[in-house]
Amino acid sequence: MFRRLHHVCIVVHNIAAAEAYYASVGIGPWHDYPPLDQYTELDVPSREGFMGMKYRYADIDNMQIQLCQPPLVDCPQRRFLDEKGEGVFHLGFEVPDLAAAERQAAAVDTLPLMRGRRDNGSGFTYFDTAHAAGVVLEVRKSADV
Repeated sequence: MFRRLHHVCIVVHNIAAAEAYYASVGIGPWHDYPPLDQYTELDVPSREGFMGMKYRYADIDNMQIQLCQPPLVDCPQRRFLDEKGEGVFHLGFEVPDLAAAERQAAAVDTLPLMRGRRDNGSGFTYFDTAHAAGVVLEVRKSADV
């Protein structure tokens, strides 16, 4: 399930400043992430924390870079930023079937940390892997077209 890297998500204090730096070195253009309220099924430690995230992304030749500025409320991304500073919070991998990926992860004792699904079939599952992998691993599925 962790074979096709889709994106790297970097948690930052100031998303505008980070975006400006990346743009200055030629990474961009930057786009708004789709509205988080599109997730109709959500299992996260803090709904307020999740909904308060600011995301921007840039598609580069071989993957996507995401910037994330967490709100000033308790959530995994805020804890990461406060404890470790800016850096890579998670690696996101594209999968064709989120339920199958969750079953595969459970078979090797890798448990979900957060998950969300949209009505269009897209969604994500973050796994509780930071303690062993040094980073959160995520699987995500694009919308069915």
